[in-house]
Amino acid sequence: MQVRVLGCSGAIARDARTTSFLLDERILIDAGTGVGDLTVDEMLRIEHVFLTHAHLDHIAALPLMIDSMAAGLRRPLLVHALPETIAALRQHIFNHVIWPDFSLIPSPEHPFLRFEPLQVGEVHEVCGHRVQALPAQHNVPAVGYAVATPSGNWVFTGDTCSNPAFWRCVNELPLAMLVIECAFSEREHWLALRSQHLSPSLLALELAQLDLGRHPGLRIGLTHTKPAERPQIEADIAALGLAQRYPLIWLESGQRFDF
Repeated sequence: MQVRVLGCSGAIARDARTTSFLLDERILIDAGTGVGDLTVDEMLRIEHVFLTHAHLDHIAALPLMIDSMAAGLRRPLLVHALPETIAALRQHIFNHVIWPDFSLIPSPEHPFLRFEPLQVGEVHEVCGHRVQALPAQHNVPAVGYAVATPSGNWVFTGDTCSNPAFWRCVNELPLAMLVIECAFSEREHWLALRSQHLSPSLLALELAQLDLGRHPGLRIGLTHTKPAERPQIEADIAALGLAQRYPLIWLESGQRFDF
C-alpha cells in the first residue's frame, strides 16, 4: 500500500495544505485543501472518502472535489463518516445554500455522492483494504483510522487530545506507521487544551502510552502543525527530547510512504 500525503497542515499558507491522505489512489482519508493538488483524473480514481470529523480543514475540498468529478463519475463517491459528521455536512455544506446537495444530484436514485455512516470500532473492507474506525477525543464527534497493510497498520489519530481508548486499541495492533497530530506549541498549550488538540508536552503524554517495544521499525509522522507555529513546535519537541525517544518524522505535502 502507498500513502501519499496530500496535506498535513493545521491551516493554509504557501506550500501548506490541510489534512488529506491518499491511499493507493482509491481511498481518501479526510478531504482538506491538499486534495486540490490532484488532477481531475486522479480524483476520478477515488472511490471512498473516510472523514475523521466535520471541521473545515478536514472537509474543505470535498464539495469542490465532487463538482470537479461529477462529469466523469460512473458511480457515486462513497463518503464514510460518523452520523454526526454526515448530519453536519448535510446541514451546513450540502444544503443548497452553501453548496448543492450532491447526494440528491442528478437524482436521489443515482447521486454523485452517497453518505455511508460508520461507528467507532467498525471495520470496512474497501478496495482490498481493511479500514477500522478508532476512538478519537475532540470538541466535535470524531474518529481516527487504522488501515491494515502487509507491514502492519497505518494509523491516523485524527484530531484528538488525551485519549486512553485510542491507545488501548492501537496497542493491540501491529503498527507500521502512526500519524499523530501536534497542532500547537507550548506557548499555546492553553489553546491546545481548550480546543482539544495536542501540544508537545501533551504529545509526550500520549506517546508514553504507546507500547513501542512491540513495533520494531515503526515510524511516527507528525501532522496538523499550524504553519506560523511550526518552528516553535519543532523547538519545543527538541527541548523535550522526543526525537531521541521516538522515531519521529515531520510530514510534508507530497511525501509518499510504501508499506
